Amino acid sequence: MSGRLRLALLASLAIVLAAPAAASAARGGGLWGLYDHGLARARYIDLTHRLTPGAPVWKGFGAATFQPTVDPATGMPYTYAKDGFEATAYQLPTDQFGTQLDPPAHWAPEYPAIDELPATYAVRKLVVISIVPQVTENPTYALSVKDIRAFERRHGKIPRGSVVFVRSDWSKRWTDDPAAAKVLAADPAFPGVSLDALKFLHLKRHILFHGHEPLDTDTTPTLEGEYWLMHNGFTQAEGVDNLESVPPTGCLVNIGFPRFRGGLGGYARYIAICPPSTRAGERISRRDAPLPRFDSPLHWDMSLGYRVR
Repeated sequence: MSGRLRLALLASLAIVLAAPAAASAARGGGLWGLYDHGLARARYIDLTHRLTPGAPVWKGFGAATFQPTVDPATGMPYTYAKDGFEATAYQLPTDQFGTQLDPPAHWAPEYPAIDELPATYAVRKLVVISIVPQVTENPTYALSVKDIRAFERRHGKIPRGSVVFVRSDWSKRWTDDPAAAKVLAADPAFPGVSLDALKFLHLKRHILFHGHEPLDTDTTPTLEGEYWLMHNGFTQAEGVDNLESVPPTGCLVNIGFPRFRGGLGGYARYIAICPPSTRAGERISRRDAPLPRFDSPLHWDMSLGYRVR
């Protein structure tokens, strides 16, 4: 194998397992070999909140509304019984909603919008830095450069081009209850990431982007961290979930989001792809297609404002 090909493979998906068997398969079968002997055996962990009308959102944006899609010819909703299908109409007052990916154009129009982000965002190495002990003592604790250096002494240098998610367990407070969500979104006491830490990660470690569990980067009056990121061409993830299930190193993250033209926020889905020894997550199986049939069919719940089983 040439040095160029080896570097290309290592820069792609080989690190998901970092095992001799996977590396050998990669040499023999290229990316399909990496899938068969690596990704197919991995554990997949969803790091994304479900979107509901009552999810937490900044008070300046207002609440979302879900409702059955209406046939414009009749003014009546489509139904399984009458039409053989149903659909949903979403009234979303903002693209800054739920688990998201902020493009720099959210604050700086001279930088890319969500549809202008490159396809190379799709899969990256994932690093998870925990500040849970610090947040237990101080709910507004912000990740520091000292925390990052301590992490690297234990786990090694953060890889260039990786995604760094900051675990605070704030996501455990997430709620779909509209009243409780308003209180949570308005609470000024939440963990963050310091400006110095952001500069270190981007200018010294050259990461792709960082992510955090709360809906804002920090608690400073001017949101100095987010301001610096956006005005220097960097993206960030917000509202990330389930980081307690992901090892600090050794996983990949798959990143997906819709390409709204000129969009200033992304309804994102993040999937951690972890070694098979990881306790959490799901494995690829024959149950993926066809998908299993539920005993209870979906139906619209008027009180919740979305379908349930």
